[in-house]
Amino acid sequence: MTATKPELGTRERLVRTASRLMQHGGYENTPVKQLVREAEATLGSLYHFFPGGKQELAVAALRYGDAEFAELLRAGLAAQADPARALEEVTVLLADALAASDWRDGCPVTATALETVGRLPELQAACAQAFAHWQELVAAKLLASGWPEPEARDLAVTVVNTLEGAEMTAQVTRSRTPLLLAGRHLARLVGSYAP
Repeated sequence: MTATKPELGTRERLVRTASRLMQHGGYENTPVKQLVREAEATLGSLYHFFPGGKQELAVAALRYGDAEFAELLRAGLAAQADPARALEEVTVLLADALAASDWRDGCPVTATALETVGRLPELQAACAQAFAHWQELVAAKLLASGWPEPEARDLAVTVVNTLEGAEMTAQVTRSRTPLLLAGRHLARLVGSYAP
């Protein structure tokens, strides 16, 4: 007998749907009516779970996107003992995921960050927390492998910045190449700081 996945509750469906729609079009291009319809929910249920409305839901969706990317990042970083090779693995995983989504499912954090800077502080804060979380994961891998703390933390910022830019470029060009090149060059950069 095969186990079935438990059905998602309304709150979880709203969060996951918002995250997916924000991946495709950012915060501004995610209409509440479409979100509710695709989540198979009602407007009342959205405001029941998220009294702050779309903005509060978007913060939850950004946290979900943060966790999703962190899971991929952890898997790639754990795939290789050498941090340089592990970063190449991360870019392969990202490229595979993007290609599998027909280049649509990019990063909801980046898409939202670009359009909300200076206007929606709660969303901007959630985006900043996600970037910091990913940087911490990369830094932890480097630190565990013997990199000195200042270099590990600086490299982690560079890695996340590069991954986000390469992911966006891969989406626009519908090509794995930007991510794979980023992985190769990040590996060289990180390797040049090896203890």
